[in-house]
Amino acid sequence: MSQRVTDAPRPDADRTPSSAAAAYLRAGSQDLTAGQLPKFTDISLLVIMVGVAAALLALFGSLNLAGAVVLGVVLFLVTIFALSYSVEGQRRAVDRLARYVILGAFIVALVPLASLLFEVVSSGLPRFDWQYFTETKRNVIGEGGGAAHAIMGTLIVTGIATLISVPIGLFTAIYLVEYGGGWLKRLITFLVDVMTGIPSIVAGLFAYALFSTLLGPGSKSGLAGAISLTVLMIPYVVRNSEEIIRLVPNTLREASFALGVTRWRTIVKVVLPTSISGIVSGVILAIARIIGETAPLLVTMGFTNSMNTNPLPTGGNGVNPMTALPVFVYYEYTRPGRPQQAFFDRAWTGALILVLIVMVLNIIGRLVAKKFAPKINR
Repeated sequence: MSQRVTDAPRPDADRTPSSAAAAYLRAGSQDLTAGQLPKFTDISLLVIMVGVAAALLALFGSLNLAGAVVLGVVLFLVTIFALSYSVEGQRRAVDRLARYVILGAFIVALVPLASLLFEVVSSGLPRFDWQYFTETKRNVIGEGGGAAHAIMGTLIVTGIATLISVPIGLFTAIYLVEYGGGWLKRLITFLVDVMTGIPSIVAGLFAYALFSTLLGPGSKSGLAGAISLTVLMIPYVVRNSEEIIRLVPNTLREASFALGVTRWRTIVKVVLPTSISGIVSGVILAIARIIGETAPLLVTMGFTNSMNTNPLPTGGNGVNPMTALPVFVYYEYTRPGRPQQAFFDRAWTGALILVLIVMVLNIIGRLVAKKFAPKINR
């Protein structure tokens, strides 16, 4: 009987890499075992390059701080890449360069925000007092007075817009994710996308035309302003809520359906509690989007220096003007009286209050999201 002869595997066949792979491994090992730059080389080199850039600009008679920093950063990137390439190898040099480019982009994006906050805080603090929050500007010609009527108007109008927009936007998002399909879903999605890009003045003109048709020409009220803000807020609530609801795993829905739970009860008991954190964050972002709007409120609410807490169009032809904080800031800055500085101080303080309101809303949103977020470690 003949035996079946098989080729014995050669031990070196699987262990010896190809020449290209060997070259790659040798290059990688060289990178991994290459030298390292000293710890404070980066900071020292950056300072030196900024100094060199300042000297070059001074030599050409165009010395300024911003130019020296920008030119110094460019020289630093070129120099640090060349130095790292010669000492550490190509892989670490490219990694170091990418890290500094990304860090520089972050700082460039952060500088305008920090500058804005500094300007608003420094200019708004002189009138950030108790009088500003408790008094109106009625019968105030120059210094003194406050913006209590504008703050109250902003809270009322934004609150009404939120009460209208959140249910409509959330139910629309639930329909698009859980029930929608076919041409109707595509149509709603298209309309939401179009509404997202509508200019704010168009929303104001829509609300003004609606109330003028119903109540008469020239109708101005807090409710009209709330409707204009609602038009702007709904698409943001829909978009944010839709994306968050889509992130809920389908396995949770299927497990609920397997237990015999109906679809609407699955949405209420499973989908919404799981996504409540993201939904609250989306609502906060939508409120922050509309709370500083000026153009639609100029058209729909009018302006008054007196306190008015009634948003309904109760006057003749529905004329019952209210004042919102963005409109108050606009008039104080664009139509100052004498002395001008008093009007500018009130305007800057109003801007500071808007920033603080948005900050407080974000804090509340984070607390609510943390409170109602699903606990996965139970």
